[in-house]
Amino acid sequence: MNESEVVQPAPRIPLLLEVEFRRNYARRGEKGQLKNISISGAFLEIPDKQLLVPRDKLLITLIVSGRERRIPAHVVWSSNLGCGIKFQPTNNRDVQLVDDLMYFVENSRSSQRQVLDSIFKKVS
Repeated sequence: MNESEVVQPAPRIPLLLEVEFRRNYARRGEKGQLKNISISGAFLEIPDKQLLVPRDKLLITLIVSGRERRIPAHVVWSSNLGCGIKFQPTNNRDVQLVDDLMYFVENSRSSQRQVLDSIFKKVS
């Protein structure tokens, strides 16, 4: 691979989102929290006793605006705090939900900034 072929990671957007995930071989789901997200993946924080390892296959349940989707993913790297996951969407609805979630997070931050800017203008 030469320099022009180096793949840059997708930009990450910080967020705090409770999710349920299930290892492909597990019968029950476990709770975690997405700490950042991009169109290609996310950081999944999990209780330290539930260490996931690279190449573990997961099913992540996301709920956005009342829409629930189970998106396949796999673990890329892991630590005692959580893991980096790569989404493996099986259809356009999965991709659209992640995109909608990112849009919602960015818009809510933009709205909060506008409110704070207007407060600061009134105070100064």
